Amino acid sequence: MGAKTKLNPMQLEAVTTTEGPVLIIAGPGSGKTHTLVERVTYLIKNNKAKPEEIFVATFTEKAAREIMTRVSNRLHEENIVFNLNDMYIGTFHSICLRILEENREYTRLKRNYRVMDQFDQQFFIYQNLKEFFEVENFHFLPEGKTRKWDQSARLLQLINKVTEELIDSRKLRQSRFPSMRALGNCYDLYQKMLEEENALDFSTIQLEAYRLLLSHSHVRESLREKIRYIMVDEYQDTNTIQEKIVLALTNSQNNLCVVGDDDQGLYRFRGATIRNILEFPNYFQHCREIKLNTNYRSHPGIIQFYNQWMNGLAWREKDQSFRYDKEINPPEDKSYDRIPSVVKVVGSSEYKDWHHQVYNFLMTLKNNQSITDWNQVAFLFSSLKKQAVVELSDFLETKGIPVYSPRSNMFFKREEIKLILGAYMFLFPQTRTSRQWDPGKWLSAWDFYDQCQADFEKALNSPENEEFKIWADQKAKVHQNLQENLNYGFSELFYELLQFPMFSRFLEGGSGSVRDSRASRNLSIFSQFIVKFEYLFRMDVIIPGKLDYWLRFFWNQYILFLDEGGITEYEDESEYAPSGCVSFLTIHQSKGLEFPIVLVGSLENEPWRRNSNSERLLETEFNTKKSFEPQHRIPYYDFWRLYYTAFSRAQNLLVLTGQENIGRKSCPSESFQFLYSKVPNWRKVPITEIEYETVKSVNLKESYSFTSHINVYNTCPLQYKFFKEFGFAPVRQAAQIFGTVVHQTIEDIHQAILNGKASEMTTETIESWFETNYHYLSSRERVYLKEQAKRAALQQVQRYVMSSNDQWDKVKGAEVKLSLVKEHYILSGNVDLIKEENGSYEIIDFKSEKKPAMDSERLRQYQNQLEIYAHLVEEQVQKKVTKMHLYYTGETESSPYLTFEKSAIHTSETIDEFDRTVRKIEKRDYHVAKRPKQHCRNCDMRFYCDRREKEGKKLC
Repeated sequence: MGAKTKLNPMQLEAVTTTEGPVLIIAGPGSGKTHTLVERVTYLIKNNKAKPEEIFVATFTEKAAREIMTRVSNRLHEENIVFNLNDMYIGTFHSICLRILEENREYTRLKRNYRVMDQFDQQFFIYQNLKEFFEVENFHFLPEGKTRKWDQSARLLQLINKVTEELIDSRKLRQSRFPSMRALGNCYDLYQKMLEEENALDFSTIQLEAYRLLLSHSHVRESLREKIRYIMVDEYQDTNTIQEKIVLALTNSQNNLCVVGDDDQGLYRFRGATIRNILEFPNYFQHCREIKLNTNYRSHPGIIQFYNQWMNGLAWREKDQSFRYDKEINPPEDKSYDRIPSVVKVVGSSEYKDWHHQVYNFLMTLKNNQSITDWNQVAFLFSSLKKQAVVELSDFLETKGIPVYSPRSNMFFKREEIKLILGAYMFLFPQTRTSRQWDPGKWLSAWDFYDQCQADFEKALNSPENEEFKIWADQKAKVHQNLQENLNYGFSELFYELLQFPMFSRFLEGGSGSVRDSRASRNLSIFSQFIVKFEYLFRMDVIIPGKLDYWLRFFWNQYILFLDEGGITEYEDESEYAPSGCVSFLTIHQSKGLEFPIVLVGSLENEPWRRNSNSERLLETEFNTKKSFEPQHRIPYYDFWRLYYTAFSRAQNLLVLTGQENIGRKSCPSESFQFLYSKVPNWRKVPITEIEYETVKSVNLKESYSFTSHINVYNTCPLQYKFFKEFGFAPVRQAAQIFGTVVHQTIEDIHQAILNGKASEMTTETIESWFETNYHYLSSRERVYLKEQAKRAALQQVQRYVMSSNDQWDKVKGAEVKLSLVKEHYILSGNVDLIKEENGSYEIIDFKSEKKPAMDSERLRQYQNQLEIYAHLVEEQVQKKVTKMHLYYTGETESSPYLTFEKSAIHTSETIDEFDRTVRKIEKRDYHVAKRPKQHCRNCDMRFYCDRREKEGKKLC
């Protein structure tokens, strides 16, 4: 298979064993992803399956992107033509969402449905908590939680568990336990609310997909026929409903391959069940088991250490083992050497000097040039919120060692966020009184808010912010004495603030790396929160009668809830260990990663599991399967797996670290004693003589399209930087609801044609589609058309149908998503309509307007877009494209078509220009030679650019 794809005998067996059920137990560092990628390539290269007949599901977005990138690279190397969009590669949630979208007519979902993340879901429950309170026996569910936000969190946890375990709510409602009856009724009420809202949460994405497969046999059989080979990565982290979905999709040949490591099952708290991987062979009469047990990652001494950890523990209970027997080995050409690869860096109980020991350890490595970048070092803890971890992080930062810890709940402690919060406090003086809805209550968060305001005012009163102070004082007076509606909301105010040096300094300079751009990206995250707040509370502009209510909710609940939920700062999937920083990660967060030097802390921990009464009842009384692992052993199994995962992240040096025997919990705890006592102190080991690896680059390919990327960049590179690269949220998405509802209804028409339902397409049916699309689109966007505009939109659809009735047989594809893997990126596009004419293809892009009087630049832009689409169609469908059309649905006085002849020369030039633009984007060349004034008036960053231009500074 070539040098790049060299496989060891067990990997080769895993790649070439394609028929029937296969279980691959892949130990840490055993080349699991490499094997999976080669298996996909083998299936396609040997004509066992087409790309679109392969299903690969994994656990995280990052893992899915890595597999997608590596598969696309390998197929590109083999000169295999394929459309990446046709392959079912992604997380379970993304694949289930695709299946729902492709078969939406058989689900409860309408167009424009909303997908809620965890915060959205909890906030949705919180907003509707009054209705849940009215459910009989509801008071049993919060179990001591008195705050409504905490009660919402508890209810969310229970509802998700019922969903993911496929527990029948009817059985809950009929239970002898009042709490379970209440939960059953709450669950049904919640599902009803979701349906009314046309919404999904992450759990119900899977539930709706499973219901679809279960209730509509023709959909299930169609998918079984289409998907010939299924592969599931990280199978030990799957839950009950995911297992059911996989089995439902598996065809009669049982070509199902699951890959994972039972020793690294960490996500029980999210509903994962280790039994899926341990019981997998029981589902099939002839299941092939293959073990990848050669670790190419870690030093043999580290492998020996974590083997001893797992083998020294009691995995058997009543003659049943709850672990696959295995021994991880180093490659045959790797041998043990005289330098121990496992050491400890600890503070002695006598001197309590843990921080200094860690610092001295790190500086010894740095000063001796044993490491070249701080990112070669990672600290792993069970939690980043513990005071000891925070104090160590702060200590290292003060000593000049930068710490990267995106999930450490430090978002609201960052300077840029404290200042922006302080600015909002200052700009709305009534906040001090309006935030207290009950004078007898005091939230600790108010002390933090006051400190933010004090920090802001201190900075504001410095000489360099004199102009800012004049502006801020004037705004504060307007807000305090508000008598009439303003023409802006909280989000517009945010973008005005960015123009001033106090904030603009966070947006300037830097290489674009995670470390350099952290402040910019944090402000971007804050912009997303502000825009979401306005959406949730229907704020378009600031209104006198509602301002006090909005401010109370903003400070007392919204920001408070975000802080308590823990805001994750920006994480770059392709730069998991940013240069110039040591990483502080949770053990869960480190899964799938590797670092040359790993310091494992939290050694004071002991096995511990705490479930609520309701959770225990769900597990023992309502589980869809009989109990598997002994309940009293589960805390131990989970504990051992957690630290096994931590220990196996290290490549060259594994370090046990902590402050010995200080505080309520002894460090190390009894669980670690049998190995800890044998580990030498770092000062007795020549650690500077070890050869340390550098951190590997993930090299994920980015996907670029003409409209979403190239056109934006060519319009304004700085706009691309802020809204695409950094992810700032526009104040208003300026939803073109007129054009969208026209476009969506035309898409419904095309889909009916492609599904062979042209005869069912009556005037009444089309009007029904239009009304449904409009209803759910306007509800989601909260933008509405006047009746006259609505009629005009429907007339555009009707005119299109009348002019096309005799050409439906020419339709070959609608809303066709295409992608082309290139050397450094993925070219993607979405073609509105493909028609066949005289043996060749023509492509059409719809515009819901009259034919405009276009200048040559705009015309060329449209032609470039169509040429990209034509290129994608020719490469993917292998069919010649002769013509490219724009179709103007609003045109009534002449032909709605504007046609371009396909030219190979012009298309080649367009692709070359596309390539050049991508190179500029990836080099982060955001310099603006001349501002596009016609676009600036609608850009939220105009205040920032105006000031820089006024001060004679470059725009970049």
